[in-house]
Amino acid sequence: MLTAHSLASSDRDGVGVGFEIICEIEPPVSADLRGVRRQIAVLTHTCDTFLVPDNHLGRATVSSIAVAHEVGRLQGRAVACLNARDRNLLGFHRDLLTARAYGVDQLLLVYGDAPERGERSSLTVRQMLGEVAQRDRDSYHVGVAADVTRELPAWKRDADALFTQISFDVGAVARWRERVGFEGAVYSGVVVLANARMARRLADLIPGLEVPDAVLRDLSRGVQVGVDLAVEQMLELRGSGSVDGVHLVPAGRYLDTAEALRRAGL
Repeated sequence: MLTAHSLASSDRDGVGVGFEIICEIEPPVSADLRGVRRQIAVLTHTCDTFLVPDNHLGRATVSSIAVAHEVGRLQGRAVACLNARDRNLLGFHRDLLTARAYGVDQLLLVYGDAPERGERSSLTVRQMLGEVAQRDRDSYHVGVAADVTRELPAWKRDADALFTQISFDVGAVARWRERVGFEGAVYSGVVVLANARMARRLADLIPGLEVPDAVLRDLSRGVQVGVDLAVEQMLELRGSGSVDGVHLVPAGRYLDTAEALRRAGL
């Protein structure tokens, strides 16, 4: 393990201790950070930590480290995502130094979506994790992505936390967690689906993801259904005791999501 401290230590309004809600925010595609500030203001009472994507969906956005620093300035806790796609080894070392300078000590290392323009770097998540261990072992809490439809590669056990891919099968997540026996924290991916078309697109993009027919049928009832389904899944995951929290993707529905989380007591 890279460090001893854990993300799951929330005291948000006296609830959620031991089950953390890490909420992904929409990163700004311009230099204007007002949208980020609005999301944080709305979600801060229902989410414990904010995850800041890095050049989300292969498009240019403001640096995840800079946005994570802004979250901290607003008295929030943030995880800065860093992808292997956009940087070589020197660039990754630069980002580690920048994170240290900004007081950003929680990182999620990912491979990165296919870029809209330019070429993908040869840097890998495994290399990034190894570099953190060699250079700044005690400075960061580091997570990596994991797939509950596959066995966990041995090298990922050196991370402090696992962020699983989106799954609609809570039982499968629980069985995977028990089987892999990972000692660090595990956060299960949960997404707010806008409609059936979005659900099918995710199933095409994410290997092994199966969207139940019942979910596709329910989504036809209206736009609020996706929010309600996500909250139901989070309650089920919390009740199962199989994970330490969730990585929630509101997908632009952060106002409705915050209200639904408040009503559910999450």
